[in-house]
This record gives sequence, structure tokens and C-alpha cells, in this order.
Amino acid sequence: MNHFRHLSRRYAGPLLLGAIHALSFAPGPLPSWSLPFVQIFSLAFLAFYVFKAATLRQAAAIGYLFGLANFALGFYWLYTSMHDYGGMAAWLAGAAVLLLATAEALFVVAAAALARWLSARHLHVHSGYGWQLLIAAVWASSWTLAEWLRGTLFTGFPWLNVGYAHVEGVLAGWAPLLGVYGLAWFAAFASAAIALLACAKDSSNDARAAVGVGCAIVVGLLGIALGHVAWSRAQGEPLIIRLVQGNVPQSEKFDPQLMERGLATYMQLAALAPKEAGGAPQLIVLPETVVPLFQDRIAPQVWQQWLDIARERDARILMGAPLHDRHQGRDRYTNSAISFDAQTPLADLIAGDPGMRYDKHHLVPFGEFVPPGFRWFVDAMHIPLGDFDRGPLRQALFPIAGQMISPDICYEDVFGEEIIQSVRGSADLGPGATILVNMSNLAWFGDSWALRQHLQISRMRAIETARPMIRATNTGMTAAIDPNGAVRAVLAPAGRGVLDVEVQGMAGFTPYVRWGNGPILAWACLILLLGLALRGRRPAPQAARGGA
Repeated sequence: MNHFRHLSRRYAGPLLLGAIHALSFAPGPLPSWSLPFVQIFSLAFLAFYVFKAATLRQAAAIGYLFGLANFALGFYWLYTSMHDYGGMAAWLAGAAVLLLATAEALFVVAAAALARWLSARHLHVHSGYGWQLLIAAVWASSWTLAEWLRGTLFTGFPWLNVGYAHVEGVLAGWAPLLGVYGLAWFAAFASAAIALLACAKDSSNDARAAVGVGCAIVVGLLGIALGHVAWSRAQGEPLIIRLVQGNVPQSEKFDPQLMERGLATYMQLAALAPKEAGGAPQLIVLPETVVPLFQDRIAPQVWQQWLDIARERDARILMGAPLHDRHQGRDRYTNSAISFDAQTPLADLIAGDPGMRYDKHHLVPFGEFVPPGFRWFVDAMHIPLGDFDRGPLRQALFPIAGQMISPDICYEDVFGEEIIQSVRGSADLGPGATILVNMSNLAWFGDSWALRQHLQISRMRAIETARPMIRATNTGMTAAIDPNGAVRAVLAPAGRGVLDVEVQGMAGFTPYVRWGNGPILAWACLILLLGLALRGRRPAPQAARGGA
């Protein structure tokens, strides 16, 4: 019984900390200002547990429990999509969320175990300043590379990257230089520095342990200064854009008896008169798959109604639609975005080739393509439009009213290294994006954290690229984000309406757009190589050496 109580005390802490950590990725229930602090301090407690672990196996177990709680709670909304809307049995949907959380937690295990293994000889001695910094840097590098692997392997799923907790924190100014993985490194370094200070054995070692905290504070102050740097400049004239949120329930969206009602809702909202004189939208943006059937299964008169709306409003329409066409002698099905105006031939719309078209590149496993061996799992969900072809990474942008519009669909904007491809110029495809547009349908997840987490992710993409990001979603969060990541306007989730906003396109490249993740990954690898080289070297007691 005593042994059981001892184990409960040892491992309940990491589970609780992981659950607290999951709260830091979007406001609600916690306020926005608190998210960076909650993230850093909950991760600091994990580092403390790992550093104080008696064995490597114990450190790995602690990392697993933290990761399991973090991802199970942070991804709870996947249960809603699989059970409530996908029709999957409750036990199977719950098991699927836990299985995903377990798989994601393995990356936390790897980070914790690697950091503990490389630092083991240096954790319990009175080491000097250099060793303290190296231990914190090893932890940060292990964590960052684990985040990168989590966002890359098996098509990647970098949702809940710790960097997203810092959209409104002092570290946000570093995003245009090093991207979200750079923020992850700094956040993990600060966490390790705090943990090392807590691990200090006596007052003589406190000052040496505090050096990492001091460095983290300096990084934060530099982040504040970098936040005032203008990384981009105005390009062309501002564009008045209408963002449409129809709030069509997922249970109705693909129901043959109710599809027409959903389409009518979006037509009505798109056709609304301007709210004020001189505020007529030049571009009307609608969400992902606002047309719920392949374009050649939609009656021609419906497409004609859309053309009539474009003519009535004297605007170009940008919408999400699944497309079917023939390519190299075979049928091709894509989750796409198309843009057209009143002059677009009706036949081109029906053919799915209106002149401006983007085919989704980064498809969602199980939702948009079937991984090998998982057909049975996808069949259990009964999700429509579930097996698409992939578009190229870099595609032609949409030149509209002097701006270069780059659409991305649903969770594509989770991959910053892919979004920057559209911001860069292309010898074959022309200049890069001046405005980013995300088109999503998150009705699959109800009014959950997924909506607010995704908004945080879009804000990070705006900061990294110094571009405005506008978001048109079915149920939320429909918003306009400025190049500094601030939300200028947003519609309440689970509501119906339009958001007419003036958006200024921007030009110029941030360091992150130019170099991507290369610098921070190279730095992390260099630190780990240094840690490996020094792993077998035990630092002499500080009292005997007087310095490190």
C-alpha cells in the first residue's frame, strides 16, 4: 500500500501538469495574457521531475504521463468529430483519441529521455555557469527537435507546438526570425532554467543556476524590442474583403435534404448590401467546401446564381469546393479553392477550371486520405469526401485588385514551412503572396478549443511572414489578423454573419520566410552534438575550480 501511495504521488504530478499545460494553447478558460506563463511554468515542473528522476526509465515514464495528459485533453475535440458527426462508436472514438495522445506523447518521452541521458552527469554536482547553460540548452534542443519530428513524420501533426502559447508573449518578436520552432526552443530553455534553479542544492549554487533564468529574461526583452521591427511594407491599395460565416451545422451540411438550405444561407450572406457607403467588398471569401458536392454534380442554375451574386455585388468570389476533373487519363478529386467573377464563363465553373484554382496540398489523414491499413477505421466514421488527390506545394496565386492572394485550406496553415513557400517569389509562378487566406470548416469539432487553437496558429503564421491573414470559416473563428498577429476583427463562433474588413497587402521577406526552419534546427543539432561530446565528462566541483 505504501508503495502504491509513493507511485501515486510520483506520477500524479506529471499527469496534472500535462493537463494544465494543455490549457495554454488558446484563451478560455484562461485569459490570453496568462498562456505563456502557464506554458513555461508547467513545462518547468516537467523538467524538474525529469532532472530529479532517479533513473532514465523513470524520466521517460514521467515524460509519457505528461504528454499523455497534455495531448488527450488538448485533442479532446477529435472525439466530437468521430463520434458526434462521424457516427463512430463512443468507445472506439475515445480509444482513438487516447491512441493518438499516446503516439504524440512518445515524442515527449524522446525529448525527456534524451535530455536526461545527455545531462545525467552534470545534474547533481555544483557545476559552473557554462554547465548550467548547457543543460538548459540541451533540454530546449531535445524538445524542439521532438516538436519538429512530431510535425514532420507521417505527414506531421504539429498542433499544440509549445510556440503557439506565445502568440501574445514576449517571445513573439522572435517569430519573424526563427518561426514557431524558435519560440519553442526559447520557451523550453526558460522552462529548463527555472527547473535548474529549483534543483539547486544550496545558496552557493543558486547564483550559477540563476544564470539560465537571467538569459531567458534577456531573450524576452529582446523579443519585446524585435516586436517593434517592421519586417514588411505596404503593397498596393487596401482591399475591402467580406468574410462569410454561415454556421451550417455539420449534421446538415452533407444531408441531401438540407444541402440547398445551407447553400441558400451562404448566398444570402454573400449578397448582403455593404454596411456603409464606400464599403462595398471587392472580394467575398467563403469557407472550405461551402459547396458540399463536386462541382459537376451541382445544377448549372446554382452556379449561375453565384455568378449573379458576383455581378450584383461587383466583386470577385473566393470559395472552397470539392472538384472533380480528368487528369492524365484518370479521374482526379481535390479539396480546392476557386475564385471567379461575373465574367467567368458558366461552363468553366462547371468544369472546375475558372482560371483561379488552388488544390489542397497537405491533406488530413483519415479525413482526406486513407493511410495504408486504415480503410476499416475510415469506413467506421462515415465521413463524406474522404479520399482526395494532393495538389502541388507551390501553386499559382490569385492576383486580385493589385494583391497576390494565397489561399490555404483548413489545417494547412499549421505548417509554417509550407506557408512561406507561397510568400516567396517563384521564377515560374510569379511574385509571392501579399495576403494570406485560410478557409476552414471546423464544424466537425463543435464549439470547442479547436476553433480557438486554430486562430492562435493563424496568428503565428501572420507574425512569421509579416503578412495579414484572413480566415473564413463555417462556424468560427472567422477573423482578420494583421501582420503583427493581432486580431483586428472577429465573428463570434457558432453564429451567422459577415465581416467586412479593409486589408492592406504587404511585401518584403522576414528572415524566417528566407531561411525557414533551417537555422533553429541546425542550432538545436549543434547543441545536442556538444552535449553528446561532453556527456562523459564530469565537471569538477565548483569549489575546487572556481569556475566552469
